Amino acid sequence: MPNPLPLDHLVYAVPDLDEAIARFEKELGVRAWFGGRHEGFGSHNAILPLGDKSYVELIALDPDNPDPPQPPPFGLSELEGARLVTWAVRSGDIAADTARSKERGYDTGITFPASRTTPEGERLEWKLTLRPEPVGDGLVPFVIDWEATPHPSRPEQDDIARCMLTAFSGVHPDPDSIQEVLSALGTELNVEQGDAPALCATLEGPAGTLDIG
Repeated sequence: MPNPLPLDHLVYAVPDLDEAIARFEKELGVRAWFGGRHEGFGSHNAILPLGDKSYVELIALDPDNPDPPQPPPFGLSELEGARLVTWAVRSGDIAADTARSKERGYDTGITFPASRTTPEGERLEWKLTLRPEPVGDGLVPFVIDWEATPHPSRPEQDDIARCMLTAFSGVHPDPDSIQEVLSALGTELNVEQGDAPALCATLEGPAGTLDIG
């Protein structure tokens, strides 16, 4: 059996990107850097690197692109407050991994290309999966494949300040149903019984810890 698909990044949706960057820097002592604008989706993001080739993505509506041709992702148009909306697992062969998941009973949906341009002018391109109706209110991740693009967490740069992900889990009214889908997808997450679906994570940096959910 292939190794479990690893965590690539957490998706933390926020009302205002600059305010979120400042808050994370104050609480953790590490400043997320501006990632760029998502072409055609009306959003922009910042990257807070973690260890193990992973990161937290802070994502918000882009005020300089108010009328994108496609709806903004992750419910940003209806966002009432900062929220850990979902997560992504990393694939080295997205066609094979999604086909295997479908054979096991979970259809990851369509796979499509996406891109953004960094402030330095570098164009990043990747592929990711999308379902019309997400499963588990974000507890089931989407799949991402960076292909030839360097990973945005910049794991090759030893001088970058990073945080640590010290806890990551979920709650759901029917955790067994979520575990069944995660198993089909080929990944792992501790999911406990809870009244409403939610993800929660704890980050640790030089200045302290921060719980997000």
